[in-house]
Amino acid sequence: MPTETLIWLIPLPPLLAFFLILLFTRKNNALSHTVGVVAAATSWLLGMLVFFAAVGIDHFGEHPFHSAIAWLPTGETVFNIGVMIDPLSAAVLFFVAWTVLMIFIYSIGYHNFGAPKGDHDKPGLPPHGAEDHGHHVPSVEPMYSRFFAFIALFAFGMYTLVVSDNLLTLFVGWEIMGLCSYLLIGFWYAKPSARDAAKKAFLTTRIGDVFMLLGIVALYSATGTLNFHEILRNENILHMLASSPSGVLGLSAAGLIGLLLFIGTVGKSAQWPLHVWLPDAMEGPTPVSAMIHAATMVSAGVYMVLRMFPLLSAGWHHGDPLTTTMTVMAFFGAFTAIFAATIALAQKDIKRVLAYSTISQLGFMIAALGIGAYVAAAFHLVTHAFFKALLFLGSGSVIHGMEHGVLHTGEHVDPQDMFNMGGLKKKMPITFWTFLIGGFALSGFPLITSGFWSKDEILADAFANHHYALLITLSLAALLTAFYTMRQITLTFFGEPRTKAADHASENKLVMTGPLMVLSVFAIIAGWVGIPEHFPVIGGLLPNWFHDFVGSTLLEHPHAPDFSWIPLGISLGVALGGLGLGWLVYRKAGSEDPLRKPLGPVYTLLENKYYFDELYTKIFIRPAGVIAEKFSYWFLDRKVIDGVLHWIAQNSVNLGLVFRDRFETPVISGVADWAANSTAAIGRVLRKVQTGLVQQYLLLVALVAFGGLFYYLFTVLR
Repeated sequence: MPTETLIWLIPLPPLLAFFLILLFTRKNNALSHTVGVVAAATSWLLGMLVFFAAVGIDHFGEHPFHSAIAWLPTGETVFNIGVMIDPLSAAVLFFVAWTVLMIFIYSIGYHNFGAPKGDHDKPGLPPHGAEDHGHHVPSVEPMYSRFFAFIALFAFGMYTLVVSDNLLTLFVGWEIMGLCSYLLIGFWYAKPSARDAAKKAFLTTRIGDVFMLLGIVALYSATGTLNFHEILRNENILHMLASSPSGVLGLSAAGLIGLLLFIGTVGKSAQWPLHVWLPDAMEGPTPVSAMIHAATMVSAGVYMVLRMFPLLSAGWHHGDPLTTTMTVMAFFGAFTAIFAATIALAQKDIKRVLAYSTISQLGFMIAALGIGAYVAAAFHLVTHAFFKALLFLGSGSVIHGMEHGVLHTGEHVDPQDMFNMGGLKKKMPITFWTFLIGGFALSGFPLITSGFWSKDEILADAFANHHYALLITLSLAALLTAFYTMRQITLTFFGEPRTKAADHASENKLVMTGPLMVLSVFAIIAGWVGIPEHFPVIGGLLPNWFHDFVGSTLLEHPHAPDFSWIPLGISLGVALGGLGLGWLVYRKAGSEDPLRKPLGPVYTLLENKYYFDELYTKIFIRPAGVIAEKFSYWFLDRKVIDGVLHWIAQNSVNLGLVFRDRFETPVISGVADWAANSTAAIGRVLRKVQTGLVQQYLLLVALVAFGGLFYYLFTVLR
């Protein structure tokens, strides 16, 4: 089968699984997860076939896999849709296929397949456990099949986005994921906090989507096409867009369109100031968090700006001053990286720390793109997907183990609060070692973790191109990242258990720990494909495959930064310094954060996330509520619209009364009554002769006949 045909097939198994589960298997848990996992495995197999076919082709960027069919007639032309795999989408397809499959398998254990039903469990609420032979044990998720249907649709949206050859079908996949994030964040819909989080995510990301849609419309209006290859590898179109003024803020057409598209990423990838939805998305089940943070949602935002980078940077060449759009991206990315990293320092919830970490790491990628470090941003996107999926699934494993302890002891503690944990290293050894690998990769632990190589490349690029402010900002963010990661590891796994629940926590089944082990392998080796050629000692032992392969996506192959000891020293210093400092501060931590007293009000500020939720509530939500209640409902709806409608209704009634009294009653009813009365009178007269006596009828006929004869004779003889 041709590779182009395989690409068409990649998104279909999850879509088929979604319909099969909803229509046929939703009452059978085993069949539902079998359908879901088989669909994910089929897409994984197809994805791997396409990926390895791609890496075996020279100059693949110039001749990507592509297939298209006619779709919408647009006047004299036809809008085509199709699929395309080029070096960038091949790299993204690789990590999406692996992470999606691992999340599907992990979800079987996370939702307690095979466990008894809880007597008090209800759809829309997390399972509370069940009694089994006198013990309180975990119970199966009441909406088990529904979960697999929704994440299958989620996977379909991401695969559609990755294989699309144009911006319109990419947007379709983008919006499907928006719907799925709403459905899955609010999966436990009977919890008010889950409902609020789902609405918050949906509405916040819609802000970015509106701007993105405007960018798509503007791009189509300017070029007449949305096909990636026709726009992004066409020097004439890019030059035309870069040299055409937009009339807005002095931006070129390329700059304005790129900025509009970038705002879409700000929403989707939770960049400041639209970051507020992502931490609250932790209300959904943990596999959903892994889907959002690694395999699909936020990765899609960065993928889109990577895909559109030739447009975003149109008119810019390596060594030139940054364009306005690139400067905006660099600023927002760097600010988000440091901003989110500081908040993560003071969070207690193990998943919320990771959520702010994701926001921060996405900021690294956006900042890298802002300074033109295209390959470094793509590299960090790939490595981050693996170790962040590992960390989220690892945190789910920790929570699962803690919930087992809570059920066993009956202790009422929050199983997600790290200050209720401690000592889990011995209780959950597989979870510990895999989480340690993921945490070290996130921190950029030198040489052996993937996060070191991708983060080091971003810092090296910033140094080589003299973006020192960005280098300092990202270095501080990296230092904080290593610090809060070691804080998380130490509080969770080291020391003595701080609660009875932690003391009775236990390791999970292979169906949950297996995906952790697979992802931990990628959290290490995924970085080895991008080791700089001139790196001391080990540089050149393995080819810098990632730079050569993904760099060929662009028309102008990006320049690899020259090796320098300065950014390397910074990378080593911030990673090891942050990890060491985190260990020193938290190795003897009790039930209270050791940073609370020294930082004082600053800690409270960080703990409350700079009060951005409260700020948005005051300046957006409450005014919107007042406008909706007082203006839209009370004035516009009740007074204006209802008033006009009531006036029309009352006058219609009055007009009807006039018609009834002046026309209908005297004229129409009068004529009808006259006709009826006349008919009745005639009938009464005729009724007198309708006796039924034949003799009378014959007499009457005889009288008429004689009368007629008499009249005839009288007339003739006169």
